[in-house]
Amino acid sequence: MTPRFVASLRLGIVALIVFAVVVTFTVSAIARGALPNPFNFFGFFTIQSNLLCIGVLATAAVALLRGRTLPAWFHVLRGSVTAYIAIVGVVYAVLLAPLGAAGGVEVPLSNAILHMLTPLYLPLDWLLFNDRPALDWRKLWLVLAYPVVWVAVVLVRGATDGWVPYPFLDPTVGYPTVALYCLVIMLVGLAFGALAWWVSRLRTRWPLGRGVDAA
Repeated sequence: MTPRFVASLRLGIVALIVFAVVVTFTVSAIARGALPNPFNFFGFFTIQSNLLCIGVLATAAVALLRGRTLPAWFHVLRGSVTAYIAIVGVVYAVLLAPLGAAGGVEVPLSNAILHMLTPLYLPLDWLLFNDRPALDWRKLWLVLAYPVVWVAVVLVRGATDGWVPYPFLDPTVGYPTVALYCLVIMLVGLAFGALAWWVSRLRTRWPLGRGVDAA
């Protein structure tokens, strides 16, 4: 595959994510007769992870088209985002889909894009193309930066205005239970991050002929 083809593929996925988020927001607004609270709508891990995917895919695509080398921190970010979106896909497939739950995304097409297509594409892109270096294991802890901030914001909101994106983080279930779930979130994030770090060291299927900074 040529760099131009891969860049076009990435930008196509970006367009689909944007479409899915906009459609979901619009349908939610129509159903409620008013715009959704953006702090609630964009508070879900699924939505935020997909927005992060837009950033890393678009950046990587533009770098390929321009033949530019991306800095080391970007590859760490991209590996981390790949771990986050993989978690979205696995949780949806294992916990939500068997129950017929939409995971907060009521539009079927948008649900398929945000919960299935993106979680499938990002890990494959990370595995197959070589425009990323082998990540430094000493930087693995950085994969927890976003989950820690996300959980902190959710806990503050749950304790103040009462809104939580998922029932298991609701303070009414008891803070010991919430603390246990928070620990599980961190361990799962670290495990998926370690998998992304390990994959970065595998030989890629399609070299793109672009140099990368060590990360």
